[in-house]
Amino acid sequence: MLELQQLSRHFGGVKALDQLDLTVRKGEILGLIGPNGSGKSTTVNLIAGLYQPSAGSLRFKGQDIGTLPVHTRAELGIARTFQNIRLFGNLSVWQNVWAARVVRESGWAGVKSRWLASGRQAREEVRQLLAFSNLADKADTLAGNLSFGEQRRLELARAAASGAELLLLDEPAAGMNAEEIEELDQRIRALRDRGHTILLIEHHMELVMEVCDRVAVLNFGRKIAEGTPAEVQDNAAVRAAYLGSDDTVAQAA
Repeated sequence: MLELQQLSRHFGGVKALDQLDLTVRKGEILGLIGPNGSGKSTTVNLIAGLYQPSAGSLRFKGQDIGTLPVHTRAELGIARTFQNIRLFGNLSVWQNVWAARVVRESGWAGVKSRWLASGRQAREEVRQLLAFSNLADKADTLAGNLSFGEQRRLELARAAASGAELLLLDEPAAGMNAEEIEELDQRIRALRDRGHTILLIEHHMELVMEVCDRVAVLNFGRKIAEGTPAEVQDNAAVRAAYLGSDDTVAQAA
């Protein structure tokens, strides 16, 4: 579905990402991990369109998207969440999800022109997404008044409502407690079951190793390992660069 070939992004003399080869297969959950500064966020921003590559190619469903603007990539089927939550805080939970649903259906103009004129199917889809996110009882609550965990769940619901085939989840477990992370694990699996392909960028190793089909590891902008969670945990370069020690790996298993 998504192919990165020799993808690089340089900021002056800093090689934030250097000749990355990576493939995201349709229907999988691919984890992207690495220490701070390893190039994870740069990779997400290149895929989403915030940055353009310094070199290399970026193809989505066979189409070169390396120079396309953010909104065009969204229309093609790429959506993301953010490390720092970016909801419409002064809109209700329902309106946040509805906005994403309308954008999918009729473009940005639809947010204004069809805000109150929803079809039965659209209303039912929003209702199901809120139920899926355990937010049905919060439908009329302002997004800014939700708890942190609830806001994280709303971000996932909004991304799913966009209808995107590829979801870029940028550290969705950040700030969550153990119970919330366990729920997030199940929700990510459920998103895949709903037909989404997922690229998960995450520091929480237990979540990555539990939920991902494959894992790629970055360090200093370069890929140093890729494979199943078990293969990555057993990789000496990964232990040295990211996980730190055999004890840490064992705890993440």
